[in-house]
Amino acid sequence: MRKTTKAAALSMAVMLAVTTGCSESPSTAPSAGTTGDGKAPVTLSFFSATLNTQWEDMQSPVGQKIKEKTGVTLKVDYPVGDPKQKLSLMAASNEYPDLIFANNNVNILVDAGGLIDLAPLIEQYGPNIKKLYGDNLKRLRWSKDDQSIYFLGSFGVNEQQWEPRDGFQLQHQVVKELGYPQIKTVQDYENAIKTYMEKHPTIDGQPTLGLSLLADDWRIAQSVTNPALFATGGSDDGEWYIDDNTKKPVYHLTRPEEKEYFKWLNHMYNSGLIDPESFVQKYDQYKAKIASGRVLGIIDSKWQYAEPEQALRQAGKEDKMYGMYPVVLNEKFKNRNFQSPGYSGGTGVGISKSAKDPVRAIQFLDWLCSDEAQILNSWGVEGIHHQIVDGKRVIPADEMEKRNKDPQYGKKTGIGVYGYPFPQYGDGVQDPSGQTYSMKSQQQIIDSYTATEKEVLSKYGAKMWMDLYPKVSEFPVKPWGAAWQINIPQDSDGGLILQKLTQVTRKRIPEIIMSKTDLFEERWASYQKELEAAGVHKLESQFEGLLQERIALFNE
Repeated sequence: MRKTTKAAALSMAVMLAVTTGCSESPSTAPSAGTTGDGKAPVTLSFFSATLNTQWEDMQSPVGQKIKEKTGVTLKVDYPVGDPKQKLSLMAASNEYPDLIFANNNVNILVDAGGLIDLAPLIEQYGPNIKKLYGDNLKRLRWSKDDQSIYFLGSFGVNEQQWEPRDGFQLQHQVVKELGYPQIKTVQDYENAIKTYMEKHPTIDGQPTLGLSLLADDWRIAQSVTNPALFATGGSDDGEWYIDDNTKKPVYHLTRPEEKEYFKWLNHMYNSGLIDPESFVQKYDQYKAKIASGRVLGIIDSKWQYAEPEQALRQAGKEDKMYGMYPVVLNEKFKNRNFQSPGYSGGTGVGISKSAKDPVRAIQFLDWLCSDEAQILNSWGVEGIHHQIVDGKRVIPADEMEKRNKDPQYGKKTGIGVYGYPFPQYGDGVQDPSGQTYSMKSQQQIIDSYTATEKEVLSKYGAKMWMDLYPKVSEFPVKPWGAAWQINIPQDSDGGLILQKLTQVTRKRIPEIIMSKTDLFEERWASYQKELEAAGVHKLESQFEGLLQERIALFNE
């Protein structure tokens, strides 16, 4: 466990920077949205562990407006390969950029003392931050023993979920040709893919691919391992299955139910229904296959395939876009895509100990939390991307068509680029005018569907994909938020064990899926023994303590 004395020292350093390193007192400090300390415009270096394919170097209309309002230019650095390696190098060198988004590896930086406590800066320079997070600000505290705020939560505050985040995707042309069959279990999903492939061995002159998976580095979790949890009644808790009643965490890949899921994938692979390049292809190759229209099914998070799906739409290939189905292993399970974690904070953008001007950095983040910035990021520039009609923001039809069809829309306009991983109000939250900060609404989502998508949904008696899933009201709100956000100290036994388990899993799961049918049981048993030898049960015991601490911290 990281010593709290380090947190105290960092907090004191920030307090000194705030009270003595800047000439303004709280009453005379520049307001958010100005050029900060009154000096020339500044450049803030920013490392993001997650690639934003729409990043536009602040050259878009929205980017230019942000520079005009704040005087800040972001110089962004993205990782090549595993972001964990880059973050570990930062920690080892003790040199950091001004701003950092470490995603779920933020504990590397906190354990190394690389991030400053934002709480005193928020108190003095963060009126918009306090307004945006409200009572949820306390959920950004690091732990019971260290109540520093090291980052601003990246997920939408008070968000209403209207769309599935994960699922089993199937092309519209498949269900249309097969007469809209039931797609509820893995067997239903398999039958649809197999039947269509037999009828159509090629698509546009290329071999038809039944199910293509993505195992490229950390992305294996989104497409291969996490779906095993979702298909067997688990919620999105990362590596953990947590029972609603006992609150006892289990490393989910040890569950017998998930063994049956991987046995199904092994069967699919040996039946020729899984793309044979699934476990060697890179992300760009995967997206290119989807954009070609010859991949019937994928199992993935929406954000991973949104770009190639937009390319299909732009090319007029509506039938080759995807529906999202709440597939489970068998009908004993319920898909928990819509189970609410409450506000879990997530990960987010922090200010490093190396930041040249922490006050300027927090003022920039505070401006991004302002009503003006939140509306700008979602709706764009007034007069260019939306109009004011009878006091309301309205997006012209031709502009909306660009939003829906152009995969480079964000890059060209800057709209949406300054949302995640920066602070943001969730979908459905209203601004002072009564409109929502986000342009998303249930009707807007329905209006954005293609004619084909609407037709498919109508055949299943639904208006939105969420209608096919179990409702949020069917599950309790998770008192721990999202367990994948609970930080295991890097230098603890648990941190080292988790690294070993991750390495073993990334190697063995593809081998198990691609093994001959008669070798599956042997290889699964061997994998489980490797997990035990690496200390999986010791990790579970340590994590249970951290989970109970999180529940107490979130619900005090």
